[in-house]
Amino acid sequence: MSMNLDAVGGVSEPGSNSWTSKDALLYALGVGAGQADPTGFELEFTTENSQNTSQRVLPTLPVVVAMGGGAGAPKWGDFDFRMLLHGEQGVTVHGPIPADGEVTTVQRLVGIYDKGKAAVVRLENVSTYLDGTPAFTTRFAAFIRGEGGCGTKGDEIADPPKVPERAADHEVSYAVRPDQALLYRLSGDRNPLHSDPELAKFAGFDRPILHGLCTYGFTGRALLHTLCGSDVAKFKSMDNRFSKPVMPGDTLTVKMWINAPGEAQYQTVNQDGAVVIDGGVFTYKA
Repeated sequence: MSMNLDAVGGVSEPGSNSWTSKDALLYALGVGAGQADPTGFELEFTTENSQNTSQRVLPTLPVVVAMGGGAGAPKWGDFDFRMLLHGEQGVTVHGPIPADGEVTTVQRLVGIYDKGKAAVVRLENVSTYLDGTPAFTTRFAAFIRGEGGCGTKGDEIADPPKVPERAADHEVSYAVRPDQALLYRLSGDRNPLHSDPELAKFAGFDRPILHGLCTYGFTGRALLHTLCGSDVAKFKSMDNRFSKPVMPGDTLTVKMWINAPGEAQYQTVNQDGAVVIDGGVFTYKA
């Protein structure tokens, strides 16, 4: 098995990605929207036909819409996909996302990085609406265990900043349902690591873990409601690393530190205080 450094810098052909109102609603439920107050708070994200409430789309939806990238994307290499973990995720949104939409997406292989016992692969997907208007950009890094020693090639990536050594300016806690992974997987990520007990054991976990992107969506909701006043038009970008798996049934607390108007750092911890998302940087319209 080996990683394909020759593919670094390669760009896919444009590919088409689309979503419907139902997709947006299912994604919102998958990341916990409406759980605390099904008939009130977040109703705009969980229903499409409530009186005096227009449907809105969570700004983190692009992480599932653009997951596949473009057509004929560069091949990373030959490795056991059961050894792949989601390492990093980012999104930039260029305005509110429509309830039904279609975009053209181009994927670039940003780099492959040798981390000793593992390799990190970074990808960037740039999506535009069919009229040419910028829609969103997603950034993804995969941590592939056992593929170290492959060499490094690609864009230089700075380490994320450490959180400030002071109390957070805001904290928001959400409970994760015991069946959250089964609900979230219906948005497209059918990786059995999140549903199959036997595969979870093979990967070193005592039971299926929550999708990293589900934890990302929970965290994005906290940032949206707390720092953007629930206004999707104010949400700009969100980047972080995944540092520890989350289990269905956990409680997540998102901590936020405001550095300047429109810029904050964040970190997500579980009920034991273990950091599950770190190095978070969020930008928004203040």
